[in-house]
Amino acid sequence: MTAHEQRTVCRLPLGATAADCWCQAIAYTPADGRTFQLGHHLANTPRLAMRWLHGRARDIADQLDPAAARPARHWIHDHAENERALATLARGEPYSFALAEDTTRYILSAHPTGSPR
Repeated sequence: MTAHEQRTVCRLPLGATAADCWCQAIAYTPADGRTFQLGHHLANTPRLAMRWLHGRARDIADQLDPAAARPARHWIHDHAENERALATLARGEPYSFALAEDTTRYILSAHPTGSPR
């Protein structure tokens, strides 16, 4: 994640615990530097965080051209990558997936709330 993308991370809500994962989906247009929040969610476990990220990836993919949606659809069904993401989050490390179409980059991320950011 670039420095600009890290600055777009939302503040955690009050009451978040170390076991929670703060999830968000953003769209970023590098040409003009604009960032659009597409949604955020506080998940209670890494598995629920991945479920939320997969749902947002489906929503984004449904709006893209088939060729641009292919990487998101593959990622949603990639069991090995899902296990790697779960292990990353369980270690307290952030996880993100990026997708691009034309002039827009989409970033789906989860950050364990107990990890430094």
